[in-house]
Amino acid sequence: MNTDNEKVTIRIPKRYLRAIDFLVRADDFPSRSEAIRAAIRDMVYARIDMVPEKLKKMQEAEQAVANAETLERDLIKR
Repeated sequence: MNTDNEKVTIRIPKRYLRAIDFLVRADDFPSRSEAIRAAIRDMVYARIDMVPEKLKKMQEAEQAVANAETLERDLIKR
């Protein structure tokens, strides 16, 4: 076993486990663990490109809040 791996315990719906077991029986994956690792890897690669876009939206939202606070302070001073 790879010493870089960590063991985690997860709960998944039975229907997903049955689907994983089917893929293992169909020789698509050698084991449940390998099927789950592949699914996690694919999800990470698919979503990693979304992070910069989400960060940009968060920064824009923070700037909008800061602008609104500045406008509010300016209006209160009048």
